[in-house]
Amino acid sequence: MTKKTLSIAPRYWRWIAVLTLLFVLAGCGKKQQAPAPTPPPPPPAAPTASITANPQTIERGEVSRLTWRTENATDAFIEPLGTVEANGSKDVSPNESTTYRLVARGAGGQREATVRVTVNAAAAPPVKEQAPSQSDEQWLSQNIKDVYFDYDKADIRADQQASLAANARALNQRTSLRILIEGHCDERGSTEYNLTLGDERANAVKNALIAAGVNASRITTISYGKEKPVCMESSESCWQRNRRGHAVLR
Repeated sequence: MTKKTLSIAPRYWRWIAVLTLLFVLAGCGKKQQAPAPTPPPPPPAAPTASITANPQTIERGEVSRLTWRTENATDAFIEPLGTVEANGSKDVSPNESTTYRLVARGAGGQREATVRVTVNAAAAPPVKEQAPSQSDEQWLSQNIKDVYFDYDKADIRADQQASLAANARALNQRTSLRILIEGHCDERGSTEYNLTLGDERANAVKNALIAAGVNASRITTISYGKEKPVCMESSESCWQRNRRGHAVLR
C-alpha cells in the first residue's frame, strides 16, 4: 500500500459517518405523532316547559284555557290532568282554586312549570233578618178583632161586617188554629139573661165566620154573660166595649 492511499482512507470514513448521522437525523424528523383522542359527544339538551292559563281568575262554573309548550321532552304530563301531548291546550273549569303543574321529561333531565287558576266562590246570599217568632196567642190578638153588638141585640151590625171578613181571611191563613168565641154583655140585666144573650152573640160570630169559609170544626163557643167585663165604668162608652164576641185559642 502506498502512502497516498493511507492518507485518503481516514477522510473516507469520516464522510461515511457524517452521511450516516444525517440519515438518522432525517428519519427522526419524519416520525409520525400519535392521533389526538376523539372528544366525547355533547350531553343531551335539557327539556324546557312553560304553561299559561287564560284567564287566571274565573267565577265558579266559568272556563279557563290552559296552554303549554315543551322542548327536548320525550313525555309530558300535567297534574291533576294526567299525560298530555308535548304541546297543546285544554279548557278547564275547576270548582275551586287549582294549581296546574306541567312536568316535561327527556334524556337531558326534567323541567317543571306551574300556573294557578283562582276560582271566586259565589257570593253568599244576603242574610235576611228574621222577625222574632210570634206565638199563636200574639198572632191571634193582632189579627182577630172583637165584634161588637148593640144593646140587647145579637145581630151582626153592618159596621162589623168588615172586621168579620178580615177575621175569616186571617183564620184561613192559619188553618191549624182552633178558636173559642166568647160571648160578653154589659152589666145591665140579670145574670141568666146575659148568659143567654152572650151565647147568642158568640154563635152569631161563629156562624158568620163559617159563612166566610172557616171550617166549623175549628170553632167552639162559650158565654160569660156579664161576668168578664173589659171595662168597669158604668157608662155607655164602657158598656159598648163589653158587648162583644171575643176569640181566644182553645
